[in-house]
Amino acid sequence: MKRLLITRVLPDSNLTFARNRYDVTLRDTADGMSVAEASAALADYDAILPTLGDQFTAEAFGGDIRCGILANFGVGYNHIDVGAATTAGVAVTNTPDVVTDATADIGLTLILSTCRRAVEGERLVRAGQWTGWGPTQMLGTHVTGKTVGIVGMGRIGQAVARRCHYGFEMPVLYYNRSQKAVDLPARQVATLAELMAQSDIIVVTVPGGGANTHLIDAAALAAMKPTGIFVNIARGDVVDEEALIAALQSGQIAGAGLDVFEREPIVPDALCVMENVVLLPHLGTAALEVRTAMGQMALDNIVAWEEGRPLPQQVT
Repeated sequence: MKRLLITRVLPDSNLTFARNRYDVTLRDTADGMSVAEASAALADYDAILPTLGDQFTAEAFGGDIRCGILANFGVGYNHIDVGAATTAGVAVTNTPDVVTDATADIGLTLILSTCRRAVEGERLVRAGQWTGWGPTQMLGTHVTGKTVGIVGMGRIGQAVARRCHYGFEMPVLYYNRSQKAVDLPARQVATLAELMAQSDIIVVTVPGGGANTHLIDAAALAAMKPTGIFVNIARGDVVDEEALIAALQSGQIAGAGLDVFEREPIVPDALCVMENVVLLPHLGTAALEVRTAMGQMALDNIVAWEEGRPLPQQVT
């Protein structure tokens, strides 16, 4: 029986499936694996089911390798050096598709919450500070009809765009590094700066790591309208967090909705104290049926690897 390491607690049905087929070790902690722990795991286990925060860097692949597959739980895999894994003979898979709608829903949650000051208003009520309805109380940004700019028009970007266009009659602009045709009314712009300048609401959906690290920097934020709302449902490292904080503190942009952070789970105090910022604890796929589907997809890739079949979701 092959040895399988699962680096976080998964839904019960996933663990039952895994234990019925493999000799499973389960890390019962929310902390990601260090480079040293990742390196040791690669030497000790036949297969590993890792996730965000587990540091499978190039250095981790420098020792003995027993592991044949890293079946990542999540669509993003910027915590895995895929090139180093490939060189070491370790296949890498992820879990696309099943996360698309749930992540797009969180994008809309953040758009609405930030624009309409919903979380700020909820705090007001809970604190007993609401004195009653008034015509000018807590005025926010009207969402319907506003122009949304999507950074990265992959599966999740298109799902956000559909919700915005068909649900809220929002004109859709998007920036993508390559030409991308989509099956909904939307216009691709040539540069990120153009997108930032022309949009009322920006939603970031690109993969993390690599060339996308700090894609949203001070210059990109400076191009936004002072009434602009910024939403990140991608990865924290896509945004220069210090630049974002500065833009918010100076009033350069009006607000932000964030589901991810540059140094998760650390969230800067400067963000926590700002009323015009909505902060979520990486809830993008946090629904039981979605997380179960992600776990099963990762396990199905491990089964395919074990049986010598092509891996359904292999990344290169």
